[in-house]
Amino acid sequence: MKLTLHIWRQKDANDTGRMEQYIAENVSPDESFLEMLDEVNEKLIHEGKEPIAFDHDCREGICGSCALMINGMPHGPEKGTTTCQLHMRKFNDGDHIYIEPWRAKGFPVIKDLVTDRSAFDRIIQAGGFVSVNTGGCPDGNAIPIPKEKADLAMDAATCIGCGACVAACKNASAMLFVSAKVSHLAALPQGQAERRDRVLAMIAQHDAEGFGHCTNQYECEAACPKEIGVRFIAQLNRDYLRSSLTILNKRDSAASDAGG
Repeated sequence: MKLTLHIWRQKDANDTGRMEQYIAENVSPDESFLEMLDEVNEKLIHEGKEPIAFDHDCREGICGSCALMINGMPHGPEKGTTTCQLHMRKFNDGDHIYIEPWRAKGFPVIKDLVTDRSAFDRIIQAGGFVSVNTGGCPDGNAIPIPKEKADLAMDAATCIGCGACVAACKNASAMLFVSAKVSHLAALPQGQAERRDRVLAMIAQHDAEGFGHCTNQYECEAACPKEIGVRFIAQLNRDYLRSSLTILNKRDSAASDAGG
């Protein structure tokens, strides 16, 4: 196949950036999208030109690094697929393909197609952990967990933190990501001790990072390569409301006691 690539080039965070056109020739339909970009870069290097910077790691759909907007769709046209698992047979000979980085305040561009997604790390650090000292590692079967709860937790834990939900959302909201991280701990007994504090801390960090609010248009669910459902956002909202009301009740009680 012969393809015309329109790729975003930006030398650093201060550069305004622009689209540049490249021709990819002799592209095998069995190549992955990243392998096709590798070949384009090999050609650029051979010509003495600056290669295209893009993020990748495992190339097995696990790490979430391959965050590319392809023809206006996070990770491309294949549903439930990361960029590294997208094959060129999804495109036709002569196609024009537009490749851009994620566009969100919380994901500033570092160079070309690489964005800084460390905001997700800070959201997790804000509350996505269990700080109870449990001593040595207990046996995996020591705490009985109903299968439906275990399945729910596993469904949420499949989130790879790629940011496709943010890229797809018109508000650049990361609520699907946050809800997955909150819900997989909230579904398990080990996560109950800090359940109320965790959801408040993670939402506060989400807002501080500059991500927008959820307006329930489900673009995040459609774009998620792991097909995580918006039902977790509903769970997040319930936990957030309960936690907020609990804090308000405690403040009212404290104020009443102080006044009495």
